[in-house]
Order: sequence, then structure tokens, then C-alpha cells
Amino acid sequence: MKLKQIKTERPRLADQVYHQLLEAINLDKIDSDERLVQEKIAADMQISRTPVREALLRLEQEGILRVSKRGGFVIHQMDEREIKELYQLRTAIEGQAARIVTINDDENDIKKLRKIIETEEDITTHTVEAYFNANLNIHRAVVNLSQNRYLLETFDNIWSRSSSYRMFSAIEKVDLPKSLGHHMELVDVIATGDTSQVMETFAKHIEDGLDLQIKAIQK
Repeated sequence: MKLKQIKTERPRLADQVYHQLLEAINLDKIDSDERLVQEKIAADMQISRTPVREALLRLEQEGILRVSKRGGFVIHQMDEREIKELYQLRTAIEGQAARIVTINDDENDIKKLRKIIETEEDITTHTVEAYFNANLNIHRAVVNLSQNRYLLETFDNIWSRSSSYRMFSAIEKVDLPKSLGHHMELVDVIATGDTSQVMETFAKHIEDGLDLQIKAIQK
């Protein structure tokens, strides 16, 4: 049998533009009221407008940018209603996942979760990115152990969106270390086997995160 040679694909130009813009947004190198115009960006990058437009539309679809009335795009600022809706979805997804893990009653799952929490919360670089990734990895571990691919897919859609990182970064103004609070207690509740208590505890945990988030955007 003769197999075809595998050709290494070069990164798509639109993807490179997307990542450059996203990095600039996340590092606050673009002012909140600054207009992003495809013609200017294309000229600065010395490329055609097509990949720039594709990148801008992708950022708009992800909720990072919105169309400006004056033309072009500006950074979208999430309001309290949007944030509350996002956290309500998290409660439904993560609470159900935790319920499934509880019903499965697998001692190895409990051990895995405890180990992941210990590892992730051992933060040596106290940056927004470090705390965001620690929270992401801990909560994703719970959903992953539910072995429900649709719950995991929805979870990833929520947390992996760039808007989630920008929203989380506001917590730095309030109390960034507090975002890692009480994760081990969540595992303790799962270990009891009480599904009702698990759902209630996860809802309270996510609600506490919401309160922290709302305080941050009000600063």
C-alpha cells in the first residue's frame, strides 16, 4: 500500500489577523471606543482586505466586536444582563454535569478532581491569564467526567469564547485570588452522593462568581 505525502498547511492569513487583533484586545492595546476599520488594518499589515474582514467578522460572531454606527467595528462591552444570562447557562450546564458525576459514584473521579484542583490552584504567576486558565481547567474537569459530549461542547463554547476571557479579566479590579474559592468543597459535596445538594452547591458557587463579576464591571 502506498500512502500519499502529507503536506504541512501554512497558517491561514485570516487566522493570523484574528490572533493579532485578539491579542491586542486582550492586552488592552486597543481603546474601547477605537474603531477598527478593515481598510486601515489591511494597510497597516500590508495585506488584502479579505482576510482582515474575515477576522473582524469572526470576532464579531464571538461577541468580541460589534458594528459601529460610524463604520467599522468597536470592542463590545458586555452589560449586566448579558453576563447574568451567561452565568445562568453555566449553572445549567455545570450543575447537570456535576449531578451526573455524583450519580456515577466513581471514587477515581473524586481523586482525579482533587488532584486537578491541587495542581491548578498552585499558582506561581499571579496573572489574569493564570487564574482564568485555572478556573477553566477545574470546571472543565467536572464536565468532562460527566462523559456527556454535548454538555462538554456547550461548556467549551461558553468558556473558550474570547469574550469570556475579557469578562473574567475585569475581576482583577476586585479580587482575582477570590475567583479560585471553594473548589475543593464542590468535590466534597459530590462525594456525599446527594444530587440535590450538589446542584444547589454548584448554583451557589457560580452565583458567587457572578456577584464578583458584577462588582468588577461596576468599578
